[in-house]
Amino acid sequence: MSRTSEPSATDEEHRLRELGYRPVLARRMGGFGNFAISFSVISILSGCMTLYGFGLGTGGPAVMLWGWAGVGLFVLCVGMALAEVTSAYPTSGALYYMADRLGGRRWGWYTGWLNLLGLLGAIAGIDYGAALFTGAFLNLQWGFEPTPEKTMLIFVVILLLHATLNLFGVRLVSVLNSVSVWWHLAGVALIVGALVIVPDHHQSPSFVFTEFVNDTGWENPLYVAAIGLLLAQYTFSGYDASAHLSEETSNASVSAARGIVRAIWVSWLAGFVLLAGLTFAIQDYDATRDTATGVPPAQILLDGLGTDGASALLLVVIVAQLFCGNAEVAAASRMVFAFSRDGALPGSSVWRKVSARTQTPVAAVWLSVAVACLLALPSLYSATAYGAVTAINVIGITPAYAIPVLLRLRAGDRFTPGPWNLGRWSRPVGWVAVVWVALVTVLFCLPQSSPVTVDTMNYAVVALVVVLVLATVWWFVARRSYGTPTTAAYGDDREQEELAEGIV
Repeated sequence: MSRTSEPSATDEEHRLRELGYRPVLARRMGGFGNFAISFSVISILSGCMTLYGFGLGTGGPAVMLWGWAGVGLFVLCVGMALAEVTSAYPTSGALYYMADRLGGRRWGWYTGWLNLLGLLGAIAGIDYGAALFTGAFLNLQWGFEPTPEKTMLIFVVILLLHATLNLFGVRLVSVLNSVSVWWHLAGVALIVGALVIVPDHHQSPSFVFTEFVNDTGWENPLYVAAIGLLLAQYTFSGYDASAHLSEETSNASVSAARGIVRAIWVSWLAGFVLLAGLTFAIQDYDATRDTATGVPPAQILLDGLGTDGASALLLVVIVAQLFCGNAEVAAASRMVFAFSRDGALPGSSVWRKVSARTQTPVAAVWLSVAVACLLALPSLYSATAYGAVTAINVIGITPAYAIPVLLRLRAGDRFTPGPWNLGRWSRPVGWVAVVWVALVTVLFCLPQSSPVTVDTMNYAVVALVVVLVLATVWWFVARRSYGTPTTAAYGDDREQEELAEGIV
């Protein structure tokens, strides 16, 4: 892997102007802070804990552990390939800007809408998950009954908290994300350490690494194992946050690329330790899978550590989820800001405004949490709706990762690498990334339970169709207002007057 010397802050501002944008955001985030935001969004204490119950019945321990190891390797390839393109185009628009620059307007347009709805769905999924865990914690401590209405109220409070924190500027966001890294790592060490030391009984290594469980209703074990890989793939998402914060990061051409890759491999190692620790500590598999708490990891903690210990560690998980949601609001709001800056959203002139005091896109922050709230509202009436929100997240954001990589491969020598690049490994790693994303996108759309009913249907394919239809309809309305300055400057078929107002 080859790298040149790191660019200075002046170089980064000059590079941003070369890409067509006037610097308006505060470049106050360092390299560690940039890594921290992607690590916080991946959030193994959110993804692994929330989806652990899914893994128990969809392949069981063997698929969870070996699936995590294998999926992590492929995701690392996706991250490295995406990091290389990020180094060449370090802008808040990230994926859609890369696609637009390498493939043209329509590629950028559809990538942007997939990415945007994926990010907004992620806020809804993460913060609603945090509300569910908070309800479980309050139930353990004080007998609180977490009805759908009360859970929704907790969810709204969490959204308001995250919006408020993001309004104070990127420096606070960076500090919180840096704390989040150590909170996550210490939390994993604390949970695994307690589960190793306190319980008298542990499962055998053969159980943890070879036990296969199928509670899906499907008979084919290969199909079940393939579906079981989604625990890891669902968790390994959101690392594009480093790219979205690149206009606020020092030495972004290197730091944002490194942030993506480091967030993945650190999460990969720590997540494996967490999953192994939880699985070794299972006392009663069936009781854990069918727990009345609705949260299997909470049952593992209850059985192994008692009510007080379980409550304390559940609180650790909830705080990690809050860090995760806050980082996701930061990433999504920058995407809203960038997409509006290029005239792609209804009311773009409002959403691209930046506070003169904090240099933060205030309106974009509020729009992000408002849409996330609307996406989660159906959860008041159906538990299936929460799964649909998760589907919106993953089916939007995962294909969007591969599109810039595919276009970079297609561009060949026309692509000029940035200071962080893969050198001669660029094409093989890139093709592995594209093929892997194509495979898991199919897996996302497959039914996960049999028989398939309204409640067990996988709504990911519906979400994908809805996103593409909406993007197509809006294309015919807003195509003359949408445009990135780079493609216009390089002789695309647009005229300068088609650019969004305010772009320099």
